[in-house]
Amino acid sequence: MSRIDQAETVRVELGTRSYDILVGRGLISRAGEFAAPLLNQKRVIIVTDANVARHHLEVLDQAFVQAGIATQRIVLPAGEQTKSFAQLEELCGRLLDLKAERSTTLVALGGGVIGDLTGFAASILLRGVDFIQVPTTLLAQVDSSVGGKTGINMAQGKNLIGSFYQPRLVLADTAALDTLPKRELRAGYAEVVKYGLIDSSEFFTWLECHAAGIIAGDEAARRQAIVTSCRAKAGIVGADERESAQRALLNLGHTFGHALEAECGYSDELLHGEAVAIGMVMAFDLSARLGLAPLEDAARLRRHLASIGLPTDPGWVEGRNWVAERLIEHMGKDKKVKDGRIGFVLAHGIGKAFSPAYVDLAEVATLLEVSIAA
Repeated sequence: MSRIDQAETVRVELGTRSYDILVGRGLISRAGEFAAPLLNQKRVIIVTDANVARHHLEVLDQAFVQAGIATQRIVLPAGEQTKSFAQLEELCGRLLDLKAERSTTLVALGGGVIGDLTGFAASILLRGVDFIQVPTTLLAQVDSSVGGKTGINMAQGKNLIGSFYQPRLVLADTAALDTLPKRELRAGYAEVVKYGLIDSSEFFTWLECHAAGIIAGDEAARRQAIVTSCRAKAGIVGADERESAQRALLNLGHTFGHALEAECGYSDELLHGEAVAIGMVMAFDLSARLGLAPLEDAARLRRHLASIGLPTDPGWVEGRNWVAERLIEHMGKDKKVKDGRIGFVLAHGIGKAFSPAYVDLAEVATLLEVSIAA
């Protein structure tokens, strides 16, 4: 087996609930081999969406069949709107119709929407069944498939209903990224950048040199970016599984970003990673305005994101009339609000994020108005 075909392993240490993240090329076609030792029953139910099914469902299905594992399939509509109570009810009903048992394992094949929804369904179906993550987007491979956050959106905000529920295994097949549109790759890359901004200025510097290759398809660069990101997240999750302290840093840019997404109705008008990119710029701009971070670090982040085509201000969304007060209203419904106060993740510079930061909302409104005007 060549070096490029060998999977790299990142371990998420959570005691009896520890699990591996495998990163490599061609893992979907070997899923049965990796999953078999973890199954309580030689049967899985694959949950995916219509877009992903066209590219990867048959390969994954055959990988299980060849390993002597029976399969059943559920194909859901694609898009952020699928992370809803209606689709959760639909999914649970279909799983019960397929006579899922407590020993049955669910397999989430897709991006963050499918992973979050399937993981949440696994946590509540029959009071808990096992599930495996097979993330097919860059964003899911470096972020949403790792760490056990599952859930759905509400009209009031993103991911407000859910649970912490860890997968048994994560298979991050880098070959799946070859089928992604460039816009999806760039959106996922925003979550990669986040890890450099949180606590690794060295990783951010490396990304400045390799971002173009990651987007263009440089296999070695993609693998290193994914493995480094997963190691960073695994370390944080292992230390703070339920986000009582350090894990909150992973929300860098998300308080702003989720507000932007909510205003767009969680539509393709603004992808999650695009919203996070704008949100990270806002977080660094606010940090600089408050004298917490150097202006040059905020400018450096903006230049880097713009260099690969990611948005850096809300004006990137054409034809939308942004209002600072409405965005702050969305932020007030964020699940990280405590005692009525919005806790932001800010930074003392690149690689120096901290939380919580409780900021005068007048400062936030001014920052938003400047960003909107840009």
